[in-house]
Amino acid sequence: MTSAAELRPIRTRAMCAFTRRVDKIVGSGAQPQRIATEVAGCLGELLTQPRVLAPAHLLPSPESYRQHLVYVDPGGRFSVVSLVWLPGQRTPIHNHRCWCVVGVLRGVEEEVRFDLDPRSRSLHRRDVVTNQAGSVSALVPPERDIHLVRNSGSTLAVSVHVYGADIGRLGSSIDTIYSPG
Repeated sequence: MTSAAELRPIRTRAMCAFTRRVDKIVGSGAQPQRIATEVAGCLGELLTQPRVLAPAHLLPSPESYRQHLVYVDPGGRFSVVSLVWLPGQRTPIHNHRCWCVVGVLRGVEEEVRFDLDPRSRSLHRRDVVTNQAGSVSALVPPERDIHLVRNSGSTLAVSVHVYGADIGRLGSSIDTIYSPG
């Protein structure tokens, strides 16, 4: 049986302050690109805090990378999740349904970016970016947001993701999964 404490989201003091700041940014009515840029600045500051995530949001899964829902805005305007990766775990090649800001809290994450040829609908590998702890990136669809992410290090990797959607309702920010061929 699940207790009420297990159902209630667990947030650290640093995460509570962060979500209040994001609430103001999202509520400003700015365009998605500006929102993502401002949230990225706040996320960079959050990553310098000593206790960003509760221990429950740091647990990996042996099967695949694991998503933990950390916070959903009551109005569904944004969500915060942690993604926890054991070495070698990866996402499929995908794009997103909303703006997204990612900060690496621990370990190393490698992002392989792709371009989609509009005529042939085939993917072409554009570049590879290695993101160390403390790095933050933002993307706003549909601008060049097709990628896969993997833990390319030898230790646990943890990243904090802020999405411009209700991930509690949607389950994921992934819009389309692409075939690597």
